[in-house]
Amino acid sequence: MRRCVKQFGYLLALVVAGLPGIRDAAAADIAPGAQRHRADLTRNARAVWGLDAPVATFAGQVHQESRWRPDAISPVGAQGIAQFMPATADWIAAAYPVLAARQPFNAGWGLRALVTYDRHLWDRIRASTACERMAMTLSAYNGGLGWVWRDQKLAASQGADSARWFDEVERFNAGRHAGAFQENRGYPRLILRSFEPRYVAAGWGPGSCA
Repeated sequence: MRRCVKQFGYLLALVVAGLPGIRDAAAADIAPGAQRHRADLTRNARAVWGLDAPVATFAGQVHQESRWRPDAISPVGAQGIAQFMPATADWIAAAYPVLAARQPFNAGWGLRALVTYDRHLWDRIRASTACERMAMTLSAYNGGLGWVWRDQKLAASQGADSARWFDEVERFNAGRHAGAFQENRGYPRLILRSFEPRYVAAGWGPGSCA
């Protein structure tokens, strides 16, 4: 039943996206520069995730990370359109031959790195639905996979459902300081509940939750 509802929601989004007024309104909510990288993101997402890749999710993630700016540098040193820290860029360039060039300020490299790292994390997380699993994947992208595992373990020990992120695992903090915890909990919610629906409505393809 849940699958049917999700499929209906996606089909409805496609219909809505085809209506000029609504489509234009949705496009107005997308960061400047997004359209320039749309084809590259779609190509890389499908290369890593398959033809049913949740492109709208990744678009929402890039929106959150850098507002689609390939030259972005954060106050803590994260670089490029995917906002990889230098150590993470080093690791993924060594781990995945297709990313060996290590070019965080190259938009194509950054988009491939983002969807590849998401897939790396996704493959190591178990959850009850694709939406919950993606929320945990995004939490891991932002704060580290080890923290997601520790938070799941703590949630289970307290009687919560460790296979669900929203209103379950997200409530538990296995040791992060308050600022990092607050930022991390906002990250999946912003992407999946605010930004992803904008890109679905604008016709970018499916999301993980919308």
